[in-house]
Amino acid sequence: MKKDIITLFVLLCIPFVMTIAQEKDPVVMNIAGKNIGRAEFEYFFNKNNDAKNKTGKAVEDYVDLFINYKLKVLAAEEASLDTLSSFIKEYRTYRDMQLRPFVCDTAYEDSVAKSVYDTYKKEVGDSDLLHIAHIMMILPQRSSDVMKAEKKERIDSAYQALQGGADFTELAKKCSEDYTTAPNGGDLPWIGPKQTLPEFEKVAYSLKPGEYSKPFLSSVGYHIIYMKERKKLEPYTEKKSEIMKMLESRGIKDTSAEHKITQMVDASNGKLTREDVMINLEKEAAKSDPNLQYLVEEYHDGLLLYEASNRFVWKKASEDKVGLDKYFKRNKAKYKWDSPRFRGFVIFAKSQRLMKEAQNFLKKYRTEEGIVAFNKSVPKDTLKSIRIRFGVFKEGEDAHVDGCIFKKESTMTQNKFYPYSGVSGKLLTKPQIFEDVKAQVTSDYQDEKEKEWVESLRKKYPFSVNKEVLITVNDHAVQ
Repeated sequence: MKKDIITLFVLLCIPFVMTIAQEKDPVVMNIAGKNIGRAEFEYFFNKNNDAKNKTGKAVEDYVDLFINYKLKVLAAEEASLDTLSSFIKEYRTYRDMQLRPFVCDTAYEDSVAKSVYDTYKKEVGDSDLLHIAHIMMILPQRSSDVMKAEKKERIDSAYQALQGGADFTELAKKCSEDYTTAPNGGDLPWIGPKQTLPEFEKVAYSLKPGEYSKPFLSSVGYHIIYMKERKKLEPYTEKKSEIMKMLESRGIKDTSAEHKITQMVDASNGKLTREDVMINLEKEAAKSDPNLQYLVEEYHDGLLLYEASNRFVWKKASEDKVGLDKYFKRNKAKYKWDSPRFRGFVIFAKSQRLMKEAQNFLKKYRTEEGIVAFNKSVPKDTLKSIRIRFGVFKEGEDAHVDGCIFKKESTMTQNKFYPYSGVSGKLLTKPQIFEDVKAQVTSDYQDEKEKEWVESLRKKYPFSVNKEVLITVNDHAVQ
């Protein structure tokens, strides 16, 4: 198998720069039986620390962060999160994007560029290419006779100005209705045969450089054309770079890479899958760009880290109402407000009776669950006649709360569909339940649970740090 792979790479002329002699990468730490080389640690450390913060102390401080990071990834892998189809798809998409520049198939790109040129040359034939500018008065379909006469008068006026010595470029800027070209004086890209409206093309090809046409009508409006330049199509060697730029803007590099990868799969005669080829490409590419390996690894681990953190900590903590309540009660003193808040419901109804009914019902509720309970307590048809929202509001955040609770001049406007409005709730000077400061409590609780998770991982998986190698990070002379 190994021989087949090497032969395959040689036959397909993959231009990788092979590193003949590399410095041995010393092991800086071992995490759960896996050695971490100094080069990998340096990559992550340098990426996460600016140039002014790369001292020995900073390196030591980063060690625990790096170990925690790797332990979380290990937990994700043991939970088989790296086998999820969503993970595999996203990771491979990113990895393949990074590897495409290493899959060079210039022959394919040249053949596509030459094909584009040959097609264009066939269309142009012996005709010239034209560089023109125009002044245009747009005529919408089914224009009235009055509008047609108005546009004709305007284009004729522009023509008279040109005959009187007006500058074409400045005139186009002022009066042309082709607003995409007017700012550039009506300038159009080079055109060839059959690339524009037949009546427009006929007039354009009748002009010599420096001439402008009389006003004429096309299917889209009135025009005056100014001929800037005429030339024959250049040879392919002169047009190649221009064509390649155009193809690159349309994704030729990606297409070229996929073409090469497909060739490699086909050349293996069934011995290699596309994924096999990409894995081999990654190994070879890393020889010419060592950081590529860490870049791809960083994305791989980052995806796993997010998925694991969300599953094992963030989502669980945010949905743990009992835990959130207990955390709030234990840390109640640290949650304070700089001004009072109104916790409650803002109600809009089609009748005063329904508004009052909702106010009375919601008095016993302190959270948005009151809305769910109210909706269940009334007939479904009634729900069309009332709108309720819940929140914890400070002064200035809601016009209705400002007027009803804070007794301030309110900018609230009456809703013609729900003309009756009111509130139901309580004015508080400090948080009483975790829902009063839910965002802050949730964030703090998630932090606490994440610390607990990390502590459990550090107890579960063994790790060690080679201090002698650690002091040589970013200073290889110290050996």
